[in-house]
Amino acid sequence: MKAAPAAAESEAPAFFAPLVDDYLRYLRDEKRYSAHTVAAAERDLRQFGRYCGLARVAAPEQIDVHRVRDFLGAQRRAGREPASLHRYLSSLRGWFRFLVREQRLSANPATQVRAPKLQRKLPAVIDAETLSATLDRDTTGDAAAILARALVELFYSTGMRLAELHALDVVALDARQQELTVTGKGRKQRIVLLGGKARAALDAWLACRAAQAGIGEPALFVSSRGSRLSRAAIARILRDWARRNGLGVHLHPHRLRHSFATHMLENSGDLRAVQEMLGHAHLSTTQIYTHLDWKHLAKVYDDAHPRARRRRDP
Repeated sequence: MKAAPAAAESEAPAFFAPLVDDYLRYLRDEKRYSAHTVAAAERDLRQFGRYCGLARVAAPEQIDVHRVRDFLGAQRRAGREPASLHRYLSSLRGWFRFLVREQRLSANPATQVRAPKLQRKLPAVIDAETLSATLDRDTTGDAAAILARALVELFYSTGMRLAELHALDVVALDARQQELTVTGKGRKQRIVLLGGKARAALDAWLACRAAQAGIGEPALFVSSRGSRLSRAAIARILRDWARRNGLGVHLHPHRLRHSFATHMLENSGDLRAVQEMLGHAHLSTTQIYTHLDWKHLAKVYDDAHPRARRRRDP
């Protein structure tokens, strides 16, 4: 017997698209999620829709816990990583929760589904002394080098995300200002602090920007064409700066954010303060940065515990 065309079988059921569209509008308009987050949810749900088409699901009520488990199993067999399976399950839980709220489902079929065990990778960080020495050594004065140094200093001084820095406008930075208001995930605003060297690097860049920015361009960081730097261009500038200065690591915005958080936590021990500076909604997200190196832990232990202090020779 000849099989039906895969493309036809993989189309989502007729009921599916309107329910997904309503949910995406809810994420955009009520939850005010970023375009990136909404697009990721849409991709995950469309994938589930194709699965429902293959499974001959004809109505929302036919989606039960077994369907959700079978979908995740199919994705795992297709080679999806545990992190991707976690994301699929999170997207489905949010969608079903919305449908229950809108009385289009009687219960959330994903609440009883356990996500696969996820091994949390420790963030890669840069040695603080190495990064500081490299920044202090980089004294070249052309506009491109000044821009690169300002980007590195700002990422490392504030722990900002790439999207947050990319969205900065020049009006956000007043003369001698030692703080910035940034808009993070969920359009939540927070204050980030500028170190003295970051402020100096930004001042140097502002002098260059005045001659480079297009008329009416609001962006703080602009390209040689005078328009806002793209996220890809920012990432490329960091990578090239690290290679040019012999840093010896692949430098990217999230690595600088990891380094900021780790170095702050190592030197302060204040997890909640670091949570606020990073803009994390939950403390559990910040706790991944508690991976202090063993030498640092041993030093803290020796210095702090009254029964651990090593006896000094007379």
